[in-house]
Amino acid sequence: MPKDFSKYFRAEGCTAYYRKRRRGNSIRFEARYRRRGYNISVSGPSLDIVRERFIQAIKETESGQQALRGVPTGFSDFAEYYFANFWIRKVSEETAKNEMGRYRRYIKPYFGNRQIKLITPDASQKLIDSLTAEEKNKTAAEIKSMLNGIFKMAVKYRLIDYNPIDVVFYVKQEGKHGKALTLDEERELLAKTAGTPYQIMFAVGLYTGLRPGEYKTARIEGNFIVAVNSKRKKRQVEYKRIPITPMLRPYLEGVTELIFYMPNRIGEKFRSILPDHRPYDMRVTFNSRCKECGIDDAARKEFMGHTDGALDRAYTCLSDEYLIREGEELKY
Repeated sequence: MPKDFSKYFRAEGCTAYYRKRRRGNSIRFEARYRRRGYNISVSGPSLDIVRERFIQAIKETESGQQALRGVPTGFSDFAEYYFANFWIRKVSEETAKNEMGRYRRYIKPYFGNRQIKLITPDASQKLIDSLTAEEKNKTAAEIKSMLNGIFKMAVKYRLIDYNPIDVVFYVKQEGKHGKALTLDEERELLAKTAGTPYQIMFAVGLYTGLRPGEYKTARIEGNFIVAVNSKRKKRQVEYKRIPITPMLRPYLEGVTELIFYMPNRIGEKFRSILPDHRPYDMRVTFNSRCKECGIDDAARKEFMGHTDGALDRAYTCLSDEYLIREGEELKY
C-alpha cells in the first residue's frame, strides 16, 4: 500500500484508505475503496465529511446493485437477455433470424457463459482474427458489430467498466459491388431457361429489382408485383410495389401466382449459366436499366425500396398511376 494511503477508517463494513493532502494553506482528505465490486473515491475538507460522503456512496452503489438483481452476469445468458429485451425490437424478423444464426455458430461457442467481466479485448481480438484468417471478412464485421452491442449494454448495466471491442483492431474490407448484366447476358439467361419455371423467376428478378431474399414474399396484385421490403429494420412489415413493366409483362401471361424455388436452388441455376455473376446482379441490372430508360429518380427509388430520408418517408406517397406511368418507360 502506498504511503499516502497508509491510514484507514471503517464504515458500512468496509475498510477505506485515505490520505491527507495539503495545497497551500488548505487541507483535503481523499478516500477510496476498490473491492467487492465497488469503485468509490470521495474527498472533502475534513475526515468526518469524507466519512459521510463515503457512507453515502456505499449506499448509492448498493441501491444500484439492488436494481440490477436478476440481470445475468454470464456472457451467453446476458447476451440472450439483451437480444430478447432490447435488440429484437429494432430488427426485422429476417435480420433477427440471420443474426441469431451467426451468434449461435460463432459467438456463443467461443465465449460460452463465462463471467462477462472476465472477457478481455485480447479474447475478442482472437475471435475476429480467426474469422479474417479464414477470409470471412463480412462475417468478422458482423460479429464485431454484434459483440459491440452486447458489451455496450453490459457497460450500461455496470457489469463491466469498459467495452472490450473499443480496442479491437479490424481492417474494414472493401465491399464487393454488384455488376450489371450485359444485354447479351440478360438474353442468354432468359433463353437458356425458356420453358422452365426458372425463366419466370429470373424475369421477375431482372425486371423488378427484388432482392433475392424478397423473392419468397413476391406476389401479383393487379398491375404490380408486391413483396416485403426486407431491408426495413423496424418490426412492422413494409411492402414495396413495383409495376409490371413492358419487359416483364410477356413472361407473366396467364400467370396468377409466383412460385419461387429455394434461394440456393435459384443461385445454383443462375451461376450455371452466368458463372461470373451472382443473383444480386439482377437487382443491379434493374437499377441500371431504369436509369438508362430515364425513369424518374423518385419512382426508381420506390421500385428499389429506398427512400430519400425521414422527410420523404413522412410526407411522400406516390400514386399508383404515377408508378405505372414511370414503369412503362422500362422498355429496351
